[in-house]
Amino acid sequence: MNSTQFKEQIWLAVGSLGVLAVIALAAGLVYTKAVMIPFVLAVFLTTVVSPVVDFQVLRCKIPSSLAIVLALVLVVVFLFTLGMLLIVAVHAIVTTAGDYSDSFINLTNQTFDWLKKWKVEVDHTRIADELQQRLPGLITQAAGTGTTLIANGFLITFFVIFLLAGRNVYRVRNDFYQKIESAVRRYIVTKFAISAVTGLIVWLILGMLGLRMAFVFGLLAFLLNFIPSIGSVIATLLPLPMAVAQFDSLWPIIGAVAIPGVVQMVIGNVIEPKLLGQGLELHPVTVLFALAFWGLLWGYMGMVLAVPITAVLRIVLMRFETTQAIGNLLGGQLPGNNGLMRSPV
Repeated sequence: MNSTQFKEQIWLAVGSLGVLAVIALAAGLVYTKAVMIPFVLAVFLTTVVSPVVDFQVLRCKIPSSLAIVLALVLVVVFLFTLGMLLIVAVHAIVTTAGDYSDSFINLTNQTFDWLKKWKVEVDHTRIADELQQRLPGLITQAAGTGTTLIANGFLITFFVIFLLAGRNVYRVRNDFYQKIESAVRRYIVTKFAISAVTGLIVWLILGMLGLRMAFVFGLLAFLLNFIPSIGSVIATLLPLPMAVAQFDSLWPIIGAVAIPGVVQMVIGNVIEPKLLGQGLELHPVTVLFALAFWGLLWGYMGMVLAVPITAVLRIVLMRFETTQAIGNLLGGQLPGNNGLMRSPV
């Protein structure tokens, strides 16, 4: 056996062990998601809040314990405000789930009738019955995710307390940890601001059109904007069944979808890339795979956390020479290519 074959067998064995390790890790993450999701959220929230503590201690000369308390007040106010908004949205979604699903079914039947005119045969009865049974459950399940997040607010705050208390503001962090913190912090702050502006604009547009539940659709646009690529598409299409059921004219229906869609497109494809710069250097295909993987493990919250988690993983992989090829692949650079296929987010 020559050296080339020996190296190939070693890499094959290492790759096989890596696959088994990923499967075992995924199983552990699924089993512990009730604790891990709040912990990961607390880690990212601590990353955003920690500069506030550092500023108070280093610049304002405030004692560390008091600075942590003041930072925790900000965290609690933020979680309380977000919780109240989610409670309002969940209440509105649950109370109108039946009406919304009926509107969706009516829109589906109209679509089937239109297809029938064009001689496209579809078993619309079976599909409509299936949607009638499943859609209210899906709506309430999505609302339940928001309720779960509210219930985990105490656990998130508890984790944040210990994460902040364990930090030493006087310790100089090396470039590796600084790079992780700055990349994640920039992404979260920028994404939150962009999502808030997007949700506000969608709410105002739908409100001016007179659409029912305009606030809820605006809040959903804010939340779904945290899910890259597919979130904005879902948020754009959500008001369509309600618009079809409410408006008799065609133009308000088109406006309820087209205008927010244009807003989402401009913000997502023009404004957001400029504000994020090179961002987290993840290829769009990597983002889609990350959404699928973390969504499979942790559901909706996994999709929200997919991009920052994958970005941190890439930064770690790029630190070691052995795993740099995998990190480059996550960034869209194939082995042997000098910057080809580069389309990072």
